[in-house]
Amino acid sequence: MLKNKKLWIALLIIPMYILVKVSAKFPDTVEVVYSNGLYPVISKLFRYTLGWLPFSFGDLLYAFGIIYIIRWLILNVKRIWKDTIGWLIDVFATTSVIFMAFHLFWGFNYYRNPLHKNLNLEDDYTTEQLITVTKNLIEKSNTIQLQITKNDSLKVELPFTKSEILALTPKSYEALKTDFPHLEYHPKSLKKSLFSVPLTYMGFSGYLNPLTSEAQVDYMIPVYKFPTTAAHEVAHQLGYAKENEANFIGFLATISNTNIYFKYSGYTFGLRHCLGEIFRRDPDVYYQLLPTINKGILKNYQEVRDFWNDYQNPLEPIFRSTYTTYLKANNQAKGMDSYSYVVALLVNYLENKTL
Repeated sequence: MLKNKKLWIALLIIPMYILVKVSAKFPDTVEVVYSNGLYPVISKLFRYTLGWLPFSFGDLLYAFGIIYIIRWLILNVKRIWKDTIGWLIDVFATTSVIFMAFHLFWGFNYYRNPLHKNLNLEDDYTTEQLITVTKNLIEKSNTIQLQITKNDSLKVELPFTKSEILALTPKSYEALKTDFPHLEYHPKSLKKSLFSVPLTYMGFSGYLNPLTSEAQVDYMIPVYKFPTTAAHEVAHQLGYAKENEANFIGFLATISNTNIYFKYSGYTFGLRHCLGEIFRRDPDVYYQLLPTINKGILKNYQEVRDFWNDYQNPLEPIFRSTYTTYLKANNQAKGMDSYSYVVALLVNYLENKTL
C-alpha cells in the first residue's frame, strides 16, 4: 500500500511538468492567476510565519535535508541492486514533491509577463540611448559621492552595520510603492544567510529560499553592496523570479530610499551595469567615459572586485555553470547572460527622467 502511494506521488511529476510547460505559453494567465493572485497569499503566509525568526529557518531546512539525503543514500545503497524499482520510486517520489513545492510556492513566477511589458517599456535600445543614460548616471553618482565624502577620490563608507541595512531596506520599498503599489513589502522576512561562507566561495551574494520565502543575503560581502543585494532579494520575494528584473527593481528601490547612502549604492549599481554594456558594444566610448567618473566610485567598484577575487576557487566555474543551467531551465534562455536585460530596463525607464 505504501509503495503504491509513493508510486502515485512519483508519477505526479509528469502532469506537473506538463502544467509548467503549458504555463510558459500563457504568461498573461500566470500573471493574473498566480503572480498577482495565489503567490502573494502564499508568500505573505510564509513571511508572517517565519519572518519574525532572527535566523534563517530555510537554511536549517536545507542543512537538515542535505544530512538526511546523505544518510538515506548510505543506508539504502544496497537497495540500488536488491530493490532497484523500489529505490527509484523513493527517489522520484521525493523529487516529485520538491518539484511541485518549488513551483507552487514560487517557481511559476518565472513564467509571468516580462517586466518591460508590465511597465510599458521597450525591451531594446540604441547605443546612443545607452550612452545618454550612462552619462546621466555618472553625473548623479559623482554628485552623491562628492556630497558624502567631500573628496572625489575617497570611496564611500556606509555608516551602518549589515543588520542595520537589512532593517532599513523595507523603507526603500515603502518609498517605491507610491509609484508601484504592487511592490509593497509587508511583512518582511530578510535575513543573513547561515550559508554565507559557502555562498561566497560559490560566487553568490544572496538567494531567496523558494520553500520558505525567506530572502537571504551573504553577510560576508562588502557593506557597500548590501543595500542593492538586499533589495534584489526582496524583489525575488515579491514574485520577480528573473535575475535581471530583480536587479532593476533593486535599483529602483535603493534610489527611492531617502537615505543618501542607499541612493549612492543604487545609482552606482545601475551605472556599473550600463558601463559594462558600453564596454561590450564600444570599448572606445567606455574608455572615454571612465575618466569622467569620480575616483572614489571606482574605488568602491574595485573593493567589490577585490572581495570576489579573494574567494575565487577552481569550483566556482562549476557552480556558475550549474546556475546557468538552472536559469535556462526556468525560462531564461541566455542563462547568466540574461542579466544584461537589466540595462534595457534601465535605459528605457531612465531615458526621459530627471535623476
